[in-house]
Amino acid sequence: MAEFSIIDRYFKTQQLNLSETELGIGDDSAVLSPPVGQQLVICTDTLIAGRHFPLSTSAHAIGWKSVAVNLSDLAAMGSTPHSILLAISLPSADEAWLHDFAQGLFDCCAPYNVQLIGGDTTQSPHLTITVTALGWVPHGHAIGRHDAKVGDYIVVSGQLGDAAYALKHLGHPLQHRLDYPTPRCALGQSLISFASSMIDVSDGLVQDLGHILNASKVGACIHLEQLPIDAALSNLALAEQWQYALAGGDDYELCFTISPQKYTEFLLQNPTTSLSIIGEIQASQGLEFCYQGQQQDLALQGYQHFA
Repeated sequence: MAEFSIIDRYFKTQQLNLSETELGIGDDSAVLSPPVGQQLVICTDTLIAGRHFPLSTSAHAIGWKSVAVNLSDLAAMGSTPHSILLAISLPSADEAWLHDFAQGLFDCCAPYNVQLIGGDTTQSPHLTITVTALGWVPHGHAIGRHDAKVGDYIVVSGQLGDAAYALKHLGHPLQHRLDYPTPRCALGQSLISFASSMIDVSDGLVQDLGHILNASKVGACIHLEQLPIDAALSNLALAEQWQYALAGGDDYELCFTISPQKYTEFLLQNPTTSLSIIGEIQASQGLEFCYQGQQQDLALQGYQHFA
């Protein structure tokens, strides 16, 4: 099947009429008109078969995840997702695989009203998928990593360690969290004017929180008994629990810092949001760990892209 036949059959089928999209799939470039008072937020992620997902992963799940990991990055900035670009390199034009992949991609786009507006398709010995995501955020309100303040709570959404556990136990019910991560877009948008800093947890909490600490020039203490973990992990030895929850990666939950006063205000406006306070920002540099009041000496690192 030729490149443009693949595009027409599998990727030009989405029917969304977004007012900001002047020109989408079908030309050399897409053309967007940013809404008044909004800034453009852009991110990109590459997934490689056997490196970023097991070779046994279904095409539908790969399509979903390739979008979800990018929407998670937008969520971490408080951005509202708008559209994506897809560059895919395929070993072969397997029609059944392409159908399921495209369906997974569009199934992830649909809840967020995200439109596929362009990209590139080519042949390669290795399956490689790169998605670029675009979104809007009110001018001057993007949430970065550099404004965490001493005394802020450290808060995470959802559960930690599910995906890493599933990767070691393929077939476990938690594999859904590995294959179908949920980008926390609504939460990210609702934290504008509340969170002082934010990041999505993709490479493990220790590593990703470290980016906030470095950018903000502060330290932190994590209370290990407050980590939100699944029952499957709570039956493990403490060292295993902490390894999965702190260094496992692929969670795609949000980790943010917020003052105690603003956290109380946020919960009053969003009472059903699933959040956990796991620590606080402190003046001394570095990351400390405590368990039931006792300091713990942990040597953990997250996912290494060039290991």
